[in-house]
Amino acid sequence: MIEKIVIANRGEIALRILRACREMGIKTVAVHSDADRDLKHVRLADESVCIGPAASADSYLNVPALISAAEVTDATAIHPGYGFLSENADFAERVEDSGFIFIGPTADLIRMMGDKITAIEAMKAAGVPTVPGSNGPLDDDKERTVKMAREIGYPVIIKAAGGGGGRGMRVVHSEAALLNAISLTQAEAGAAFGNPVVYMEKFLENPRHVEFQVLADTHGNAIHLGERDCSMQRRHQKVVEEAPAPGITAEQRQRIGERCAAACREIGYRGAGTFEFLYENGEFYFIEMNTRLQVEHPVTEMTTGVDLVKEQIRIAAGEPLSYKQKDIQLRGHAIECRINAENPDNFMPCPGTIEQVHLAGGPGIRIDSHIYNGYKVPPYYDSMIGKIIAHGETRDCAMARMRTALSEMVIDGIQTNIPLQARIMHDAAFAAGGVNIHYLEKKLGL
Repeated sequence: MIEKIVIANRGEIALRILRACREMGIKTVAVHSDADRDLKHVRLADESVCIGPAASADSYLNVPALISAAEVTDATAIHPGYGFLSENADFAERVEDSGFIFIGPTADLIRMMGDKITAIEAMKAAGVPTVPGSNGPLDDDKERTVKMAREIGYPVIIKAAGGGGGRGMRVVHSEAALLNAISLTQAEAGAAFGNPVVYMEKFLENPRHVEFQVLADTHGNAIHLGERDCSMQRRHQKVVEEAPAPGITAEQRQRIGERCAAACREIGYRGAGTFEFLYENGEFYFIEMNTRLQVEHPVTEMTTGVDLVKEQIRIAAGEPLSYKQKDIQLRGHAIECRINAENPDNFMPCPGTIEQVHLAGGPGIRIDSHIYNGYKVPPYYDSMIGKIIAHGETRDCAMARMRTALSEMVIDGIQTNIPLQARIMHDAAFAAGGVNIHYLEKKLGL
């Protein structure tokens, strides 16, 4: 088993990883920026190392500093969490080349799935359903491109091969706008991602976002843990997630989940991963794979009883999966609300000192958060300060428990999006289940 892990992240996910390590008897090293000396996991870790000033580029994205932290503490492995360097193939490669274990997929797999074109090609070969499109990069043959768009049918969407997080894409509604849209997206992609390659897909107008969680080891075993619905979004950023997805049948879950697991075996995947799909009119369309732990992993943990972080660590240590597919049984329903330090009306970040915190509790409630009385929320990083997860025997029970938890939460001294989350939990369309990815922005008038 791995003896000591450097947690190459901050905030609630760093604390989540630390707790898993403690349960497994693994020592921890917390790395932190100058601005994060007082983070909860830094205080709780066996050792801590300052890796630079507040700016992410000089600290949490500073690869030499992270490698040095592992060297000076005699660590065995590095866990990247999510965000920052978690899907950076060069970082994974540097970690392994330096003699440490990277808790995640190999660098080659991260590169393969990070390029949307190669990822789609790999999924098509594995039998995973994909969105109708160009099936490869767009070239300079304008006549061929125009003909292809006609065959796919408008609207189409132009996407950057190296894009992500909602960036590097442009919807085209008419042939007259097609070629200019491609040129603009290529230019933007080159500037933002260092890769001007773009491809074309059918634009689904009112889809849901449904994703499947997978685990795969180095012994050829791979399983899926069901799906999550992450359709409640603002500017392509998830706000609320739940598992299982409303309206998805057991037959659909088995069919798509097994294809995802089979794809993992075919490409030799290792670790935790998420297959993201657009779902419309009863059909699934693969869009990308995230080769890391997701923010919303707790809803899967609550409905399956599987600790995904512990499984990540066991897989990285070379152990076989602790579960077989027949062991995975979904129990009840779970909903997660992301709690952000931001104005609930205009979404502007709201850093500052938390004067008082009262965390919600009660049956089926889990809080993943690093905040405490007197904690200063810095202005340098993502505004998420925690997550509330509610689990119940039914979706209605989970929603009722979430409403109660939101009403009990007290975070004084800064503004948070708790009022927005309360509105969502009382929204009739959300309560009915199955809203599409555009619903929240339309509801908010954005």
